[in-house]
Amino acid sequence: MNKAGEIRVIALGLIRHGDRIFLSEGYDPVKQETFYRALGGGVEFGETSRVALEREFQEEIQADLMNIRYLGCIENLFTFNGRQGHEIIQLYQCDFADYKFYQLESLVFSESQTHKHRALWIDISRLKSRELRLVPEVFFDYL
Repeated sequence: MNKAGEIRVIALGLIRHGDRIFLSEGYDPVKQETFYRALGGGVEFGETSRVALEREFQEEIQADLMNIRYLGCIENLFTFNGRQGHEIIQLYQCDFADYKFYQLESLVFSESQTHKHRALWIDISRLKSRELRLVPEVFFDYL
């Protein structure tokens, strides 16, 4: 989450395998709502968004990426945990270099020492039917 009044630049990777997509699960305690979004993270000063994408996947789940293709830029205004957020998302389509990630149901990873998250394969039909919430919703344009 960005600091108040700050716009955060992030790089996210959409990884699809057949009718499934690999997403991170999040929870907003104020809205009491579970949501799903692509993995990735913040772009640091002096690095490109593509380098940030590869670094974030390596740091979070120790995964290398291949077939990385830039999809576009998305501006995302949202509210999370009662605070307004503003992100500029550099969105990429990519594949895992190691096939073992396609065989997993889910995995737990840490963004920090206190925050554990789950990433999992989700059937795209569950997102399109609104059974599960995909954020930001403009991601549907890329599925």
